[in-house]
Amino acid sequence: MASRTSDPDTAGPRPDGQPLRTSASDGLKIVVVGGFGAGKTTLVGSVSEIRPLSTEEVMTQAGVGVDDSEGVRTKSTTTVAFDFGRITLDDEMVLYLFGAPGQERFWFLWDRLFSGTLGAVVLVDTRRLADSWYAIDRLEHHGLPFVVARNNFEEPEHSLEQVREALSLNPDVPLLDCDARKRDSSRDVLIALVRHLQDLSAQETMS
Repeated sequence: MASRTSDPDTAGPRPDGQPLRTSASDGLKIVVVGGFGAGKTTLVGSVSEIRPLSTEEVMTQAGVGVDDSEGVRTKSTTTVAFDFGRITLDDEMVLYLFGAPGQERFWFLWDRLFSGTLGAVVLVDTRRLADSWYAIDRLEHHGLPFVVARNNFEEPEHSLEQVREALSLNPDVPLLDCDARKRDSSRDVLIALVRHLQDLSAQETMS
């Protein structure tokens, strides 16, 4: 299936995608979740070292009245299964990225995607902040560590602390800004998640 992205300004996949190294032996799974149109496909596409597998399809009249497009009316495609990308961390360790579909009618897929997941990124669109509640609830239900990234496709109207308060985030949950169209920014979100996981691991070791 051809790969597409949710935003025309995205950095896009690398045409010189790297083959998986023969020495790779450990795979780490990360899931990117969030509401419809939050930028999950764009984030996976901007940071993946390979051309990402994307199950984006053109939105049709069949979705009218089913998918809530308030705030994202310019969006013309939507993920119907998941997005998949890859980042090589070193000779042996590989990070696999899975972007979950955002529409409510596909939420039943999330629990299956969470299986074997090391941690997650909750991508927040402040135009549709309420869409983030389900993602946070499901991650807490599964006991999965996560970070929250506010995707700034547009100039934010609220501070990060206001977003934290609105989402009732635990003070220990990292919250940061990002622009999913930019590879460096998406990379920084993943680094924040890895550091969060390391901190949690260190706390468990000390307890």
